[in-house]
Amino acid sequence: MATTSMLKAIFLCLLISAAASAPRGRKPHSRPPCQQLVFYFHDILYNGNNYENATSAIIGSPQWANRTTVATPYNFGDLVAFDDPITLDNNLHSPPVGRAQGMYLYDQKSIYGAWLSFSFLFNSTDYVGTLNFAGADPLMNKTRDISVIGGTGDFFMARGVATLSTDSFEGDVYFRLRVEINLYECW
Repeated sequence: MATTSMLKAIFLCLLISAAASAPRGRKPHSRPPCQQLVFYFHDILYNGNNYENATSAIIGSPQWANRTTVATPYNFGDLVAFDDPITLDNNLHSPPVGRAQGMYLYDQKSIYGAWLSFSFLFNSTDYVGTLNFAGADPLMNKTRDISVIGGTGDFFMARGVATLSTDSFEGDVYFRLRVEINLYECW
């Protein structure tokens, strides 16, 4: 009889211990980033009249759309390739520290949203190498997080999170993104 009571007590203690140590929701980063960077990239979409200044172009569009204006509604189905300058401040005419090269696909029919895949290519006195990014970009959110999925040179095998925020936009032709990069794996 005493053995049964003792087993029940031990079982109860183990149950309470397990419940107290169970994870509760999302775990915050337990360590600070090993490197933090902020850049701006400037995208000027080709609209049929701005070939000299354009840094991006629609390379795929739905059958009902064309390649010099974004599709309606919500740009759905447009695939855009870009080669945008990266600067340290929000001035388009500041000296570039690299290029943002890649693509974005407008992938939602009911709200503005895109899927991004691009690289920052650096070849300056401050940085040499690449940082690679991928992820969903819900454009209506003030800030959006995408993954830093690798890098080369100064950013060899980098991993982390890039927080995007739209710093400025002018209709469908120009937008500027502020990219705050927090790297959690630095070699």
